[in-house]
Amino acid sequence: MNKRLIIYILGWVLMIEGATMQLSTAVGLIYHERDYLIFLLCGLGCMLLGGVLVIRKPKSSVMLLRDGFAATALSWLVLSFAGCLPFFFSGAIPDFVDAVFETASGFTTTGATILRDIEILPRCILFWRSFSHFLGGMGVVVFLLAVIPRLGGNQSINLMKAESTGPSVNKSMPKLRNYAALLYSIYVGLTAIETVLLLCGGMSIFDAVTTSFSTAGTGGFMVYNDSMGHFAGNHYLQAVVAVFMMLFGVNFYVYILILSRKFKLAFKNEEMLIYVIFTLCVTMLITVDIYHIYGSVYESFHQSFFYVTSIGSTTGMALTDVDTWPEFSRALILLVTCVGACAGSTGGGFKVSRLLILLKGMRKEFNLILHPRSVHTVKLDNKRITHEVTRSVSVYFVIYTLIVIVTTILVSLNGFDFMTNISAVLATLNNVGPGMNAVGSTNNYADFNVISKIIFIFNMLAGRLELYPFLLIFVPSAWKRN
Repeated sequence: MNKRLIIYILGWVLMIEGATMQLSTAVGLIYHERDYLIFLLCGLGCMLLGGVLVIRKPKSSVMLLRDGFAATALSWLVLSFAGCLPFFFSGAIPDFVDAVFETASGFTTTGATILRDIEILPRCILFWRSFSHFLGGMGVVVFLLAVIPRLGGNQSINLMKAESTGPSVNKSMPKLRNYAALLYSIYVGLTAIETVLLLCGGMSIFDAVTTSFSTAGTGGFMVYNDSMGHFAGNHYLQAVVAVFMMLFGVNFYVYILILSRKFKLAFKNEEMLIYVIFTLCVTMLITVDIYHIYGSVYESFHQSFFYVTSIGSTTGMALTDVDTWPEFSRALILLVTCVGACAGSTGGGFKVSRLLILLKGMRKEFNLILHPRSVHTVKLDNKRITHEVTRSVSVYFVIYTLIVIVTTILVSLNGFDFMTNISAVLATLNNVGPGMNAVGSTNNYADFNVISKIIFIFNMLAGRLELYPFLLIFVPSAWKRN
């Protein structure tokens, strides 16, 4: 393990986090809030500590896959612990574990909260909550690759692999640094477009910016207790947010293809097509199922489409109390929670591409049983999926299932009903946020005990980093010298 290089990367993470805290300092000054001083001091402290860590540059820039995984996992731990300090020292969240929970939920773009009354918080605090989604959505390591020359080079693909969502990282860009910069350009561009559209719909500049941050990172933190239900009379704003939640759930490589004018390849992307079709099918089924509640096809479709895109993209925003919907609709929502968004998006979940590979792998096995002498391959977008990728997806599914089972059993000691426990585990592991019953769209995670909250923090970080990087740091042999 190249520990010196890992420390160097952690130093840059701290400096970037400290620098971004100054945005909240500016918000506090604009709105004349005394809490700006907390962000100023915490930010300066992070930058100072980070500066100390990067003074001594690593002698070797060799980065193996395990180095990239460890650096990324530790970066997210540093983000969560350092990022919680303004919440804790300001008194907004006086319990330290709760402060870490809220911050980890923000950076992992989960959107699960322990706050009962969000609207009483200062705007600089609310801004930091939403901005944590924006910073965590595309990934802080991807940002590092885009702006720090030292981290360029072919070996940094191991950093990208550790933080990118999905089975594999596309290597079609000639330079990884250019690829990371392009990803962030698309990310910022889509966020800016959404902000302008929300402003056109009558949102204030603060609401538009924070809502766009939460949508872009597919996190879901809002500045109102009733989430997007606060804008119940404005279907335009809700529709804009719903469309952009869906757009941020698409693999960003599709947008790169569109920018490269490879429209045929972009719109024939198999994962994107399945993601869109699956979203629309579930939306229609729920529309029919909840029609008797709203008595209008339009309103039923509007409510259904918003929540399906919200959960499918793992954003977790809400318009109404979904626990009042029929059991069939709630069961479909739980299914959508597990599937999640596309690989290479800002969304979480198991990922559509993994599900496709598993299903195609099952079909291959059935065909081999029926026709033992025939040759069958698993393909995605007409490209052959190697046995290594198929095996990796299968192992991922096994680990994913084991984590769901074990953490559900552990959380059940808290005394909540089974639907609350299993939905809370799935919502945190898949970075969705709201679950069912006691953690439904109008409730939160405040009533869970400390042990359960620590388990949820583990789930959020493991889910955001696609399990392997975060689990690796608990393996002693991974820390041996290269």
